Amino acid sequence: MLEGRELRSYSARQSAQKLAVVAQHHATNFDLTVLEVVLMGRSPHKHLLENDNAEDYRIAREALRTVGMAEQEERVFSTLSGGEQQRVILARALTQQTPCLILDEPTNHLDIQYQLQMMALLRSIDRTVILAVHDLNLAASYCDYLYALQNGRLAGSGPPRTLLTPDFIERVYHVQARVGTDEDGFPYVVYCPLRKENPI
Repeated sequence: MLEGRELRSYSARQSAQKLAVVAQHHATNFDLTVLEVVLMGRSPHKHLLENDNAEDYRIAREALRTVGMAEQEERVFSTLSGGEQQRVILARALTQQTPCLILDEPTNHLDIQYQLQMMALLRSIDRTVILAVHDLNLAASYCDYLYALQNGRLAGSGPPRTLLTPDFIERVYHVQARVGTDEDGFPYVVYCPLRKENPI
């Protein structure tokens, strides 16, 4: 359901105006520049064969500034690192200007600095953000509400402060952990190392 309506009832163009997706893998076989890739985000708002206009370029460049890639707009997308590509794909999604974003492991290829920047950016934008993330500490620090899946089924849900308990983490992830609270009141998880008597 999207805005009270079954998603399959939307046309591809209608759903792309409501929902932007950032996939984990995004290979391209074309020598497109960073700016050209980001401008693709304007496609749902245009008629067939309609050219990009000054407003499209303004929106795309603003999105590149937002993700810290403004200086790279003329580079060929395929020459970027995995982390840089991920930020460009996020810029493309922002350029769609949808009320909702869905992201699959958006921090997967990023160094720690950029992981935190990415999560802070997603937290700051004024739209609904749904993301898959395996790092419980990132989830606890930046997400309002968590849904934990186990074997494709919902294993639990709730705000990080109430969901992430040592018992829950052991039941779902099969590891022992300690859960503390930082000075801002956010939970954090410290995993207990596996010993020789607990082989994988």
